[in-house]
Amino acid sequence: MISFSNLTVRLGGRPILERASASLPTKARVGLIGRNGAGKSTLMKTIIGELEADEGGIDMPKAAKIGYIAQEAPHGTITPIEAVLAADTERAALLLEAETVEDLDRIGEIHERLNAIDAHAAPARAARILVGLGFPEEDQHRPLDSFSGGWKMRVALAALLFSAPDLLLLDEPSNHLDLEATLWLENFLKSYPATMIVISHERDLLNSVVDHILHLEGGKTTLYTGGYDSFERQRAERAAQLAAAKASQDAQRAKLQDYVARNSARASTAKQAQSRAKALAKMQPIAALAEDPSLSFDFPSPDELKPPLVTLDLASVGYTEDKPILERLNLRIDPDDRVALLGRNGNGKTTLARLLAAQLPPMAGEVNASGKMKVGYFTQYQVEELDGADTPLEHMTRAMKGATPGAVRGQLGRFGFSGQKATTQVGKLSGGERARLALALITREAPHMLILDEPTNHLDVDAREALVQALNSYEGAVVMVSHDRHMLELTSDRLVLVGGGRATDYVGSLDDYTDMILGKNQNKGGDGFKGGNKKEDRKAAAAAREAQQALRKAVRDAEADMAKLTAVKNDIDRAMFDPSQATAEYAKLTMGDLMQRRAKIAEALEVAEAKWMEASEAVEGEG
Repeated sequence: MISFSNLTVRLGGRPILERASASLPTKARVGLIGRNGAGKSTLMKTIIGELEADEGGIDMPKAAKIGYIAQEAPHGTITPIEAVLAADTERAALLLEAETVEDLDRIGEIHERLNAIDAHAAPARAARILVGLGFPEEDQHRPLDSFSGGWKMRVALAALLFSAPDLLLLDEPSNHLDLEATLWLENFLKSYPATMIVISHERDLLNSVVDHILHLEGGKTTLYTGGYDSFERQRAERAAQLAAAKASQDAQRAKLQDYVARNSARASTAKQAQSRAKALAKMQPIAALAEDPSLSFDFPSPDELKPPLVTLDLASVGYTEDKPILERLNLRIDPDDRVALLGRNGNGKTTLARLLAAQLPPMAGEVNASGKMKVGYFTQYQVEELDGADTPLEHMTRAMKGATPGAVRGQLGRFGFSGQKATTQVGKLSGGERARLALALITREAPHMLILDEPTNHLDVDAREALVQALNSYEGAVVMVSHDRHMLELTSDRLVLVGGGRATDYVGSLDDYTDMILGKNQNKGGDGFKGGNKKEDRKAAAAAREAQQALRKAVRDAEADMAKLTAVKNDIDRAMFDPSQATAEYAKLTMGDLMQRRAKIAEALEVAEAKWMEASEAVEGEG
């Protein structure tokens, strides 16, 4: 069991953890979650002893072997397989000793211990882990310095998993992984036999791997049983209870204040008024669960363009002449398409995205795009290249040259940069806030197509949900590369598999693709590709998509109605339970008026949800 009590950690004089307490059961599989900056990594570093607690302490078995990835990626001339095998320090030490020891008794002890830890099977086990994380057999024997930083971190992860510690600590393990490696890691962790604490914003991983959620908020921790969905339900129930209790207390407080004000000056009721004033002073305020009003994504919708937006006709693309990465590409993107690009890193997903964004010219074949089409292309490089000394307002003013200050502020406001946030130096923003700024910049001209290459890397779970809602309200085409399966499931209705130098529509579902990656549907026949590239097939696929346009529009309209009604309901709830945050429209209304309005909005929301369900089922039926 691991436990900590009244744990307080201050960094730069500011409390990050403040009297946090929790007891984790033996062999618990814990998801450590919280908003960006809440202190998750601080807690993990305190567990491993990298940070010292100012108050309180952490208790765990003294002999426990703790595994944690160092910040610095492995490097040098050793190979990935050598680096992974070296992570089992006992095996490495025994093998080294066996080369020089002469004492026969000691030689026997060494071989007995090597057999006990199954040392001879270690190379095969290490190779399986590396393959799962995306290293084919030939790459396992290349020097580490021939790999990029992201691939080196995969080697570090492989070494940690291979070492099989008693306490496995993982901090955003999927950040450097593609979808395929993320699926493998999720499957591996399901059967991990010891205690595990994982910081992750991957909803699917948290649902399938962990059995407890440790939520960090306001410097304190709360332990919930179950996966992420269970946590959300429990937290929603707690929020409702807090909201009801706060509303009741606010009503009681108002009643006491009114009595004191009316009766303090009257001799006959002064004592009763004084008693109520004391009760009022002792009343501890109930805090509603904090919401972040700045967490916002709102993509401006483009002008309407006739389909198709872009078509690829036997196109080839690459970076070196006569060496295409992808070739004979036949692809069509329509204004209502929501496309997920699947395939391992290195197969050409980003290359295809850059071709669609007109950042790479075709080497052969044709790329035809509407002359009026505008594209918003998001990559991690844009986040990293933001000038830390400038503010969001300065970035957007430069990007929207000639626009009015109101238009510039309006675009920033769509993404939560209003007031002081707009004039905060980018270097002082969190990774998630910088990602939001990059998205605000690429959508400033209301693009007809969004191409998003790993947009969630810096976003926590709440921010990812906000991005999902914004994408589903957006009226243009979306092409996405992401290792977040939850994001892909909720925002994509078309899968394109990139591999073997081709990009072809995948006929199965994302679940089918997951099974294929994990080797669960190898006997079902086929590989998920649509047969051939025949012109008739492309025409049939295009006709089917056009037939679905009206149904998809009905789905999007219903989703937009639901989003607007939900926003209104949230505004009313804020006015009811946290008047200090109420908008001007609702601040002047009485509690009774607010409740009546909320009831009407709830009814309208039920109607919108019913329309959405009906339209969604129709789309599935047509599919």
